[in-house]
Amino acid sequence: MDLIPAPRQVTDDSGDEFFVLGPDTVLAAGPGAERAERWLRSELGAATGHRLAPGDGSETDAIRITVAEMVADDLGPEGYRIMVSPTGVHLYGGGPAGVFWGAQTLRQLLGPDAFRRAPLAAREWRIPFCHIEDSPRFGWRGFMLDVARHFLPKDAVLRYLDLMAAHKLNVLHLHLTDDQGWRVEIKRYPLLTEVGAWRDRTKVGLRESPLWDERPHGGYYTQDDIREIVAYAAQRHITVVPEIDIPGHSQAAIAAYPELGNTDVVDTAALSVLTSWGVNPNVLSPADPTLRFYEGVFTELLDLFPSEFFHIGGDECPKEQWRASAAAQARIKELGLAGEDELQSWIIRHFDGWLAERGRRLIGWDEILEGGLAPGAAVSSWRGYEGGIAAARAGHDVVMCPESHVYLDWRQSDRADEPVPIARVRTLEDVYRFEPVPAELTGEQAAHVIGTQANAWTEVMDSPRVVDYMVFPRLAAVAEVAWSELPAPAERDWPDFERRMGGHYARLDALGVEYRPPGGPLPWQRRPGVLGRPIDGPPPIV
Repeated sequence: MDLIPAPRQVTDDSGDEFFVLGPDTVLAAGPGAERAERWLRSELGAATGHRLAPGDGSETDAIRITVAEMVADDLGPEGYRIMVSPTGVHLYGGGPAGVFWGAQTLRQLLGPDAFRRAPLAAREWRIPFCHIEDSPRFGWRGFMLDVARHFLPKDAVLRYLDLMAAHKLNVLHLHLTDDQGWRVEIKRYPLLTEVGAWRDRTKVGLRESPLWDERPHGGYYTQDDIREIVAYAAQRHITVVPEIDIPGHSQAAIAAYPELGNTDVVDTAALSVLTSWGVNPNVLSPADPTLRFYEGVFTELLDLFPSEFFHIGGDECPKEQWRASAAAQARIKELGLAGEDELQSWIIRHFDGWLAERGRRLIGWDEILEGGLAPGAAVSSWRGYEGGIAAARAGHDVVMCPESHVYLDWRQSDRADEPVPIARVRTLEDVYRFEPVPAELTGEQAAHVIGTQANAWTEVMDSPRVVDYMVFPRLAAVAEVAWSELPAPAERDWPDFERRMGGHYARLDALGVEYRPPGGPLPWQRRPGVLGRPIDGPPPIV
């Protein structure tokens, strides 16, 4: 019963009594529960070795999953009820997503071996008699995966969708482009992947490090790969939100198509895909051909990603080239803008309107507030809470993801052997005490905080093993913050969460997740000699 994320209400009726899932147990599913049925039969069938044959619900040895209007009325479409009794398991969901999240809880109730892909020695699969009622706090329960800095193969992305589903996370924010690589096929602009997806070498560590990996690095997803990822996610009730970063973080695109850059101040034809990290001065030109180019890119991507939201980045856009560019200054004068900040805002507003005309919503990092927030845009608040507070007060939706709390590239302890220490320490307990809704918002303003997410930037995560180490176990804490109704941070029962994590580590082990152990990194998880960027002083926890 050590469930993560914690349900709203659990009644343990077991004593010494259990429902036993055996070779004759059937799986009966009603209308709307088909995806959960397929998933349960596939995952539990593989782990237990039992067939889970279809049933009609009248059997006494059965798992029954039903979409029920009364659950939707009480708990919402993502809510569910589980009742385990001598007659079997009854799982009711408020909608298709609700029964699926209930199925995730059911797998946890079966024990860690239910997370394996093949049965171990013969055993009895017991589910304690219980009654569970549950529903999520937030509609946006996200994880941002940066595949631009270090490319992750398609199978690694599919694996992370499974890990997200196991934690009831429902938004994969896929960071597809940056200075260091362009990771999605665009058929009308083939050089974006022929040139922009590859770099000659890679900085090992942050800028302070003298080390380089001299191997070329790169990769990209074909459009069919993206369709597969999106479909695989949808089967797990996860939405994939793409991010194409503009007008900064665009050197990979400029390397492929030099005319996209500020050609009157930089020899853009000499630029290559960036091999190091940090904020980069090479940004997009504000000219009309640049806008048409990205409209072409977005047109293809809207066909691949059916998500309501489309992320355009908008962060860390230095203005030096625009200040030096006669063409950019002429554009500012032509549009009657006050300066470079308003020029960036004008670009964002252009794409906000363009996306709105196509039934989509723009979301960007909190820099899109500078120079005026685009009407209808939502904000990913990463530079602390301030941007999210300002946006919510102005009536804009917000996803809270402040770097000081949920950036999973930040180091997990102050130990000397912590691999590539970045910024300040963010322990599992720190993340568990994160509160997405600032206390200073009114109830009406707080309703604009539509959710939260953790961000995994991969400058120093150069393999799936390293991603596992940095992301887990902290993503489990983010999942509970996003799903469960928790008290104020200082009042949260950290000892209880830590105790429940004891059982959850066994689930992660069964899933093959190479998480950071509570006692510190294992020898092969360390990165001796690779410099990070320690920051002195106490962490700014609020």
